[in-house]
Amino acid sequence: MSEPAEAAPARADCVADSAGGLTFHIADWARPAPGGHDDWSGALVLVRRGGRDGPDGEVRLPLGPTADGGLQAALPSTVALPEGRWDVHVAYRDAEPWRLAPGLNDLRSLVDRRPGPSTSPLSVRIPYATKHGNLSLRSWRRAPHAEAGEIRLEDDTMAVRGRLHRVAYPSEWLADAVVEARCRGGEAPVRTAPLEVEGPDFSFTLSYAELARTWGGGADVWDLWLRPADRTMAPARLARILDDVADKKEIFTYPPRAVAGGRGEALARPYYTRDNDLAVRIEALV
Repeated sequence: MSEPAEAAPARADCVADSAGGLTFHIADWARPAPGGHDDWSGALVLVRRGGRDGPDGEVRLPLGPTADGGLQAALPSTVALPEGRWDVHVAYRDAEPWRLAPGLNDLRSLVDRRPGPSTSPLSVRIPYATKHGNLSLRSWRRAPHAEAGEIRLEDDTMAVRGRLHRVAYPSEWLADAVVEARCRGGEAPVRTAPLEVEGPDFSFTLSYAELARTWGGGADVWDLWLRPADRTMAPARLARILDDVADKKEIFTYPPRAVAGGRGEALARPYYTRDNDLAVRIEALV
């Protein structure tokens, strides 16, 4: 899908609400002739990157006129938008959709967002500008969800605070739960550490040395999960998604620490993945 070469890219302003919904407003794009105010048949088209042909690969939202002569579409939090990256297009009648450019974003309601009690999946959508200057959305849909907060680094440990969302009774879910570190793509055993719990809030301390015991000299990535004592219940991935930053990997950075590993001295550091999940990387000294 590409925008006609002769047309300037239309820009969409985005306004987020605290429930996870978004409103798109297009103010600088003329409706295709001959359409008048009452002859508009358009849609905002969200296309999931890499999955348009799947059953959940495209979402169409009706566009309607606004009092200021623009066009508007709403993506309520109740519309299930699967996790992933969604490219934002506009379409008129049967014409091929084309990309929208980002306008102004009002994402104030996403800063330090505190979802209310519920067991329904947590919906998070953050608009952002791609490297090519187009408008896209990053979407998450999680239940349960473990939101990572403050991370404090000591010489050979990391201490993490967080809050559990989207379970009926958070304190009961967290009772006797542990944090699990799972080595991605490896055969290393799962490492665990206990939690300190106060209501829906939790904290834990993770030893870098424990993760590095089986380090083989390459790069090990450990993904962090909360695992309830009841193994019939789903675990919760530790992530940071309740704010207005779509990609945290290059923004929230932490200094590495030297640690003794299975093949000598290594570097350990926490980081956020491209999906804003929390992980720990063990790698060789440079």
